[in-house]
Amino acid sequence: MSWDEAAESFDEEPDHGLRDPAVKAAWAALLLPRLPEGRGRIADLGCGTGSVSALFAQAGHEVHGVDQSSRMLEIARTKCDADFRLGDAADPPLGPGVYDVVFARHVLWTLPAEALERWVGLLKPGGRLLLVEGRWSTGAGITAQECRELVLRHRKHAELCTLDDWALWGGPIADERYLLVSDE
Repeated sequence: MSWDEAAESFDEEPDHGLRDPAVKAAWAALLLPRLPEGRGRIADLGCGTGSVSALFAQAGHEVHGVDQSSRMLEIARTKCDADFRLGDAADPPLGPGVYDVVFARHVLWTLPAEALERWVGLLKPGGRLLLVEGRWSTGAGITAQECRELVLRHRKHAELCTLDDWALWGGPIADERYLLVSDE
């Protein structure tokens, strides 16, 4: 199934659509305190249907979302006023050195390692990298340790936070999920 085909049902997962107020509140509590004070520029790579982009935009940030699915982006544009662009998250069509935050959720594990270097290049000096990733019970994904090691090839700091709170996912989970924060 293509991402365009998956777009119609993508938001049915509680952590994708953030339709449940409790799930949305859990993501807001996790992510919004890690964003800059005031209006920051955020690149949301592999933004899908734009649910997290909308969360950032509703908090007053300037959001630039990138996704390879035109149908996902059509849905994203209905959720918020952000700059959504069709493109490859591995090589996003965004200007270098202009973002306060680069955010990606469940995307890095699907891309070549070189993508992370490009993502870091999008950041302003002192910019923050926020990655939500995991290693799922199916064997897919990237472990927290592997992700941390990959980030430390390009950055000096990488802090991991386990995401085992069922409120984020709409129910209990049995696999490894985490947030990696890198401030340089």
